[in-house]
Amino acid sequence: MATKELHSAPRLASLYAKAVLPSRGGETLPDTEYLRAGVEFDPAHLAAYDQVCGFRLSDELPATYPHLLAFPLQMALMTQPDFPFPLLGMVHVANRITQRRPVRLGETVSIRVQAENLRPHEKGRQFDVLSELSTQDGVVWREVSTYLRRGGRSGSSRSRQLAAPSPTAIWRVPAGIGRRYAEVSGDRNPIHLHPLTAKLFGFPAAIAHGMWSKARTLAAFEGRLPGAYTVDVRFKLPVLLPAKVAFTSWETSDGWAFELWHAKKPKPHLEGTISSVATPGPRGGR
Repeated sequence: MATKELHSAPRLASLYAKAVLPSRGGETLPDTEYLRAGVEFDPAHLAAYDQVCGFRLSDELPATYPHLLAFPLQMALMTQPDFPFPLLGMVHVANRITQRRPVRLGETVSIRVQAENLRPHEKGRQFDVLSELSTQDGVVWREVSTYLRRGGRSGSSRSRQLAAPSPTAIWRVPAGIGRRYAEVSGDRNPIHLHPLTAKLFGFPAAIAHGMWSKARTLAAFEGRLPGAYTVDVRFKLPVLLPAKVAFTSWETSDGWAFELWHAKKPKPHLEGTISSVATPGPRGGR
């Protein structure tokens, strides 16, 4: 695999301009990884992220925060001419993050991003974008984002549950949460910013970012999370803004399970699990 090293974060504005261009198509993912070394954390940026996602202010990074640092590299990868699918129209269907130990302000990390595992899906084709953060101790954080490119197949998803469970909490999601999260994350996909731009892509209203929804649910577990864990989420139906959503959680044999639903209708937005993982020894690697 070839490595393309970047010395600064790619400019997302220019990458979104490339996202509207058609891809060359093809049947394979690029055999290239993107690397950015010497990355440091900005305390003000972390504080802004904590506030918009509902985390307490702390020098410890929420497990979802490194996604923001990997996202520009993911965008750079998926807007290259040799990428088989156009970025616009892809659906983020699942996201799994493993934190092998807490990561804190003051650390310096390297970020690697690559695409892998192109495979069939009942509604088209899907693939994974793998992102890793490493320190001198090895890999400390790993994310697998699964994307679906619709087309070429038919089928419908199986519904696991017919009615929403009793909620643990009800949250009001304001109309502007997409713009607020976009300011922090840099993810300015027009479907999240305004009802008019969302309607251009077939949505009746702006929708919340999936990774905001994941972060908001993870924030509900603060104070109960182990140092090393995996949080795995499957995205279901989008959260149309503004919204009132129902959050529910329950203990499992190795951690927690949770769901986010429409507060008044049996419509699931996401489901996920949190499970402990073994703490790595020194020099834990890939």
